[in-house]
Amino acid sequence: MPNETIKKVQDYKDSLVKKAEQLIFQGFPEKIVELNEMLATDMFCERNFNEVHQDLNIPVPEPILVNHVDEASAGGDPPSAKRPRNDFCVPGTKVMALPSGTVPCNEPLCEMIKIVKPIIRKLVEDSNLLKMWISFLIPKIEDGNNFGVSIQEDTLAEIQAVESEAAAFFDQISRYFLSRAKVVSKVAKYPHIEDYRRAVVELDEKEYLSLWLVVCEVRNRYSSLHDIVIKNLEKLKKPRSSNAESLY
Repeated sequence: MPNETIKKVQDYKDSLVKKAEQLIFQGFPEKIVELNEMLATDMFCERNFNEVHQDLNIPVPEPILVNHVDEASAGGDPPSAKRPRNDFCVPGTKVMALPSGTVPCNEPLCEMIKIVKPIIRKLVEDSNLLKMWISFLIPKIEDGNNFGVSIQEDTLAEIQAVESEAAAFFDQISRYFLSRAKVVSKVAKYPHIEDYRRAVVELDEKEYLSLWLVVCEVRNRYSSLHDIVIKNLEKLKKPRSSNAESLY
C-alpha cells in the first residue's frame, strides 16, 4: 500500500510537469493571441461610455407639499423649549416597494463580466500550475552553486504575485455590485437628488474601464510569465550544473 501511494504521488508530479511544459510552450502563446483578439472586438475596443448606461427604473415621484401649521393657533400645546427641533432634518422617502418593479443590474456590464471572469479564473489556475511545477524543480538545500536556485525562487515569487493579483480581480467585481447596490438604494430613498443618479452612471463607467483594464492586465501577465520562463528555462529545469569536468 505505501508503494502504491508513492507511485500515485509520482504519477501526479509527472503529469503536472507535462501539463506545465505544455502550458509554457503552447498554452501561453495561444492565450496571449486570444486576449489580443478579444481586446480588438467591439465589446472592448473604442466602446462609447453611453453604451454601458442603464436605466434605473426608479421614477421621480411628485413633490409633496407640507403645510406648516402653528400649534398654538390650532389650539394645541406650544412647543416645549426642551424638545429638539428637526426643522432641518430631511429623513427621505420610505421605500416599501418600487412602483415600477425591481432595479435591474447593468446588463452590458454583466455581459462583459460573464466573459472576463473565466479569463481571470484561468489565469489563477495556470499560475498555480506553474508555481507547483517550479516548486518540484527546486533541488534540495546545499551549500554553494545556488545561483540557479535563486532564479527559481525569483521566478516563483513573480508567479505568486501574479496569482494573488488575479485573485484580487474577483474581489474587484464583487465590490462593484456591492457599491452599486448602496448607491441605488440611495436613489430609491432620495429620488429627487440627481447626484445619486449620476453617481450610478459614474460607477458603471468606472467598472467598464476596470473590466477593460483587467483583460489588458491578464494578457500582460501571461506575456511576462511566458517571457521570464522561456528566458530562464535552462536554469529553471537544471538549477545546478556539475563542475566535476572542470576540476581535471
